[in-house]
Amino acid sequence: MTKQNVVMSEMGIAVAAAVPASSPLLTYPPPRSCSAVAAGAGGAGGGAGGGVAMRKKYQAPLEFGPAKMNPWVESMRASSPTHAKAAAALAEAAAAAEAAPGAAKDEYAAWMVRHPSALAKFDHIVKASMGKQIVMFLDYDGTLSPIVDDPDSAFMSDQMRAAVSDVAKCFPTAIVSGRCTDKVISFVRLAELYYAGSHGMDITGPVKVSKCTKAQANEVLYQPASEFLPMIDEVYEALLEKTKSTPGAKVENNKFCVSVHFRCVDEKRWSALAEQVKSVLKEYPKLRISHGRKVIEVRPTIKWDKGKALEFLLNTLGYADCSDVFPVYIGDDRTDEDAFKVLRDRGQGLGILVSSHPKETNASYSLQEPAEASICVMDFLLRLVEWKCLVQGLAKRRYIGVPPQM
Repeated sequence: MTKQNVVMSEMGIAVAAAVPASSPLLTYPPPRSCSAVAAGAGGAGGGAGGGVAMRKKYQAPLEFGPAKMNPWVESMRASSPTHAKAAAALAEAAAAAEAAPGAAKDEYAAWMVRHPSALAKFDHIVKASMGKQIVMFLDYDGTLSPIVDDPDSAFMSDQMRAAVSDVAKCFPTAIVSGRCTDKVISFVRLAELYYAGSHGMDITGPVKVSKCTKAQANEVLYQPASEFLPMIDEVYEALLEKTKSTPGAKVENNKFCVSVHFRCVDEKRWSALAEQVKSVLKEYPKLRISHGRKVIEVRPTIKWDKGKALEFLLNTLGYADCSDVFPVYIGDDRTDEDAFKVLRDRGQGLGILVSSHPKETNASYSLQEPAEASICVMDFLLRLVEWKCLVQGLAKRRYIGVPPQM
């Protein structure tokens, strides 16, 4: 018997059940106008509790069986290059660039043409953003912090925190992560940001309101999978028990999803770990998996991802269907591709992939994977802040009638 009894009806789910009564609930999909926020915050929904009844479209449940397992394990490998492999790939590409022309050199050069360095093309990026409102979206692990063996030790540096803080003073800024929102907030410790945890299924506004934010302090904006919380907790406990026999496996409860980390698991045991996860999930057809870097993500089968979270946050800020917005999304993981694709489909802003080796992506630009100080990402953020200050300084000079100094 499958355990579907803990899931509410697929039709007419009241999303507001998990939201405090004092918090306005914004509708999604958004009204297609720049004034959507005013309409959404003004009591949209009309229900007794201010909730919005939504019709959820579930994705097809995950199919299991012998034929499905090998592709699953292969996906684990494909989405989880080790630092050693990534470094080797980068070294090989660099060596090829110095050596005689060859397939490796041509492939790397072609990839860099399609996804040039965001630092090298910084002037092109800011030129494209002129006259538009930049909105920043940042992944956490592997983007603001280095990838580490222990996910509880993925701390960002003080320098990176200062850079993100400076960015938030210039542009509306959101952290979009697979981690639970509370965990990301505890890592970042910046009150003026929007946070979209659990792959965008738990979106909160800033604690400290600034000129770049429009949400009330501590406001819960959106939780599209709140009815799955009992199931997620149940699966977390089951996976914790099932995987304890696999050395190095770590199960993390990210509130609206469960992460099974296998960074410290011997690759020879990946297939066994996949079988363990499979044996638990076959009882939960309302859950699906996705693959990240050395992690298996278990989440609800609703059509919601980081791309949907990006669109929701743009709507929250009043840019649902505006031509004068320039979203910039920086991320390193396969789950960030949903956001990259949204930007590409919208024809607005750009995605920046953080990676040390060529791989298929919907991002327009690239940055090298962060080392200890996350140098490339931090450099890009600081250059963006410097450019904004320069533009504001020139505008102020023109306003008071002082000619700019060249």
